[in-house]
Amino acid sequence: MKKGLLIILSGPSGVGKGTVREYIVNTNEIDLTFSVSMTTRKPREGEIDGVHYYFVSQEEFDKTVEEDGFLEHVSFIGNSYGTPKAKVEELRNQGKNVFLEIEVKGATQVMSKVKDDRVVSIFLIPPSVKTLEARIKGRRTESPEIIEKRLNKGLSEIKEADKYDFVIVNDKVKSAGDKIIAILKDKIKQ
Repeated sequence: MKKGLLIILSGPSGVGKGTVREYIVNTNEIDLTFSVSMTTRKPREGEIDGVHYYFVSQEEFDKTVEEDGFLEHVSFIGNSYGTPKAKVEELRNQGKNVFLEIEVKGATQVMSKVKDDRVVSIFLIPPSVKTLEARIKGRRTESPEIIEKRLNKGLSEIKEADKYDFVIVNDKVKSAGDKIIAILKDKIKQ
């Protein structure tokens, strides 16, 4: 059995990674398994434990770090995020295409650790800085200070786009999603 793809979708906060991922998954054109990350942040309205994230305490998160249980992990604005390593490898070894929707620092860690030809990295960028700012503010889930930090971080992360296999502009969800689907169909055939 051929090992499944490890698909990394990354980009700055507010670029629409989650929305594009949902579009790709809902088309049912590609058999994908979504990797659920672990986080210490509180759930946003509508988020479900075990579906959107595994919501854990900082102590549980730190224990997983100590046990080298993450493929990648980062801390940002007082919260920690990580991708459970064993689960991802188990799924890939079953031939499943594992989809990681992660932020830039985490994606960089994964790309440096996982060195096989079944990894594809995709960087999602906004059509403009104004669009990115509007999307971050449009969430209405964070304070102005946090919004400013996310925007500043996003602007610096855009400079990392050249490290990825593909860069896709998220001007319209369907357009960006369809481009990613075409890339993944091609990679799956290889």
